[in-house]
Amino acid sequence: MASTAPGKAYNRAMTLIYKTMPSPVGVLKLVASERGLAAVLWENDDPKRVPLGPLAEDASHPVLRETERQLNDYFGGKREQFSVPLDFSGTDFQKRVWRALTTIPFGETRSYGQIAAQIGQPRAVRAVGAANGRNPISIIAPCHRVIGANGKLTGFAGGLEVKASLLGLEAKDEILSGKNGRAQAPSQQQPSRTTRPRTPSP
Repeated sequence: MASTAPGKAYNRAMTLIYKTMPSPVGVLKLVASERGLAAVLWENDDPKRVPLGPLAEDASHPVLRETERQLNDYFGGKREQFSVPLDFSGTDFQKRVWRALTTIPFGETRSYGQIAAQIGQPRAVRAVGAANGRNPISIIAPCHRVIGANGKLTGFAGGLEVKASLLGLEAKDEILSGKNGRAQAPSQQQPSRTTRPRTPSP
């Protein structure tokens, strides 16, 4: 499981480092702070969804290079967990939701209600949905594993086709290979199995 960098919130106005990487689901922008991975953004991500401070490109940044390596392993069907340090920037509530996302095992899904119960606020289902939609570290903090209570796929910043493809990969239905082509979603994608959420670590 990816680790979360400890410590207090810091000034997001400091310059963040980024690099881009081609992937089967489009070009991804990887962003790092001095504390760890701060964002994995989609090719056509709305800049208002994840506000960032000043950015400087550095393709040799060690956290970003390691993130790219691990993501390529994931797309190739060779990795189920990530180990890069994560640096979430958001409200306390958002960060609780995002940390809960990192506890969803590969190949499983959760509903918004299950995530709300996991963080101890079972009535905050809509707020959980809003926080999920603003998750800055896509794929690694797997918001694609959160589905509707009826088992249907719901809104996703990367698009429902990408969400279906990622769930298909994790269900071993497909392997996303090749760095330039886009993934093909399964024609009748069924969500991965849903189980009781694990008790989060303190």
